[in-house]
Amino acid sequence: MTSPSIGPAEIAETERLIRPHVRRTPILEADGADFGMEQRRLIFKLELLQHTGSFKPRGAFANMLLREVPPAGVVAASGGNHGAAVAFAAQRLSKPARIFVPRIASRAKIEKIRSYGAELEVVGERYADALEQSEIWAERSGALRIHAYDQAETLLGQGSLALELEEQSPDLDTLLVAIGGGGLIGGVASWYSGRIKIVGVEPEAAPTLSSALREGRPVDSPAGGIAADSLAPKRVGQIMFPIAARWVTEVVLVTDEAILAAQEALWRTLQLATEPGGAAAFAALSSFRYRPQVGERVGVLLCGANTAAVDFRR
Repeated sequence: MTSPSIGPAEIAETERLIRPHVRRTPILEADGADFGMEQRRLIFKLELLQHTGSFKPRGAFANMLLREVPPAGVVAASGGNHGAAVAFAAQRLSKPARIFVPRIASRAKIEKIRSYGAELEVVGERYADALEQSEIWAERSGALRIHAYDQAETLLGQGSLALELEEQSPDLDTLLVAIGGGGLIGGVASWYSGRIKIVGVEPEAAPTLSSALREGRPVDSPAGGIAADSLAPKRVGQIMFPIAARWVTEVVLVTDEAILAAQEALWRTLQLATEPGGAAAFAALSSFRYRPQVGERVGVLLCGANTAAVDFRR
């Protein structure tokens, strides 16, 4: 099957298709002074309130509704969030699903995948190990592969988030977006197509897009750090790379300590519980790795909430 184009028109069409199945997540306007910043107005896109606790169902539903799902169902490899989203979408659409995750996947994410009824395999140490095993299963079973980030349909689904955000906050100058494999920032950048500044944020321990931009192509990079279960594939996707090279304005690196501090600040100030990857974009602001200009209207994408750091069970 020929991959679809990835642009505003295709994203809008995909958004209409998946709209009955995903939440229109809210925005929250906050005062940067509450976080000790000079920046007065911040717009948070609360995609952590999406089904399954991350933005990933957008891409999962796009794949299953734009492509034909065989009787064997679907298969996906994931650090956790994508797997939960594919399992959720498969359950809603009555499709079989098998999910492969590495041992670094958090307990919260593993429990969530199981709760949606998918077959779960925990294999290897990193995402690349889970991906390899999922490919073997796809060949053996005939299941439809749903890639976490290197698939056109995935980017189209994730791009629907940006369409939604522009309707909610049309005056943004800049949007900060965390980067793992690049499906999210690829979709978001495709929607805006240079109309606002897109700033990517990566952990120092997993500089996948930074390495790719430096080398001029996706290359293997370190894959560690506190956000390794969501922001640490070996390399960014082939599909998103030319999009990022064209439309991503800059990439900022943040430390694990800054990500932890951002998580704590979001919980303390806004009572928002984020996973490390979900707080990474805000870490660029709160650690002053990204410094807005005076009057710059800044949006921050909070993209994941699957953490066991806040546990109300007694």
